[in-house]
Amino acid sequence: MSMGLIDDELQEVRKLCQHVITGSKLVSCVQTMVRVEISIMLLGIPSYLGTSHFHILELHTGSTIKANRRTTFKHIIVCIQFPSDYPSSPLLIELKSKTLSDKLLDGLTNVCEQEAKKILGKPQVLPVLKFIRNFIDENPLSCCYNEIATIKKNLSETDELKLKQKTSSLNLKISQGGYYFKTRILVPDNYPEHSISLEDVDTNFPPLFQRYFLGQSKEIARQCIESPIRPKAKNQPPFRPSPSLQPVVSFLVASVKQLPEENCQLCKKLCLPKDPKLAETNENADSHVERVYCSHLFHLQCLITYMKTPPFQGGKKCPKCGQQIFHDKWRVSEKVAEDRWAHQQARERELREVTEFLE
Repeated sequence: MSMGLIDDELQEVRKLCQHVITGSKLVSCVQTMVRVEISIMLLGIPSYLGTSHFHILELHTGSTIKANRRTTFKHIIVCIQFPSDYPSSPLLIELKSKTLSDKLLDGLTNVCEQEAKKILGKPQVLPVLKFIRNFIDENPLSCCYNEIATIKKNLSETDELKLKQKTSSLNLKISQGGYYFKTRILVPDNYPEHSISLEDVDTNFPPLFQRYFLGQSKEIARQCIESPIRPKAKNQPPFRPSPSLQPVVSFLVASVKQLPEENCQLCKKLCLPKDPKLAETNENADSHVERVYCSHLFHLQCLITYMKTPPFQGGKKCPKCGQQIFHDKWRVSEKVAEDRWAHQQARERELREVTEFLE
């Protein structure tokens, strides 16, 4: 390794770094260490594009070169060593990150080494750093690589997941029998400090379930980024935003797969028909499917019948899980339900007595 070549490359880094890597700040540039900080501030742009696209690169030469990007889920450390026959051989590159997966880093390391091989005999530090910077910018979904890998494992052959790096989004389709749920999932630039959102939703589930899918997904995402109202115990760490992609998609997958197979908790018949076109959409119809607080299903008429039938003490319990049933179509108190039941039984006794007398 020629120290003269290294000196020439360091001089080139001093001269060109701030020009070839936008927003860079050269902190140190000597044989033992080169340190560069790069900050890409999204200023003067529409708010919907996000404002936390901050990059920091720290470079150390001599034995190592380090680079890191200061965002919660887009933080990477690049360690580069000069081989003995540099620049005839490519730089030795090691990537580290506390947030990006090892598998992603291994793949990116291999790609960087291939890029370095394309410019053997020439300075490689600036081109490699620029390549890494561009990779992070052009692959915004890299911040949720682990989540995407887990999601793919949980999808079946009938499901679809397509990544759209240019728009930082994922197209998801979940299927179960004849039912499906499709949506475009947007991953914001300041993820995970801000949550994902669902757009362009399309489904053939009845409207009740579409509202449930969207409402619950929004709530799950909110809980990932907003601290709970009730403060935690003193010995617990402070709240920090957590990734929302996998929790939301896991909920959607579980729900879409499970609901078409659910039986009514009273009549035990399948709630949703095999053919989605036959599903009842009139929310006042007897066969309309209702979801109670514990997430189990009833036909509307079955729910009303069950709620009107004793025992009433302690509130009506779900036959499946034993949790108390709460539903916006049944707001009758325990005492009123008992009084109505007693009145109904009295009338039925009177009718039986009249019938027996006439016979």
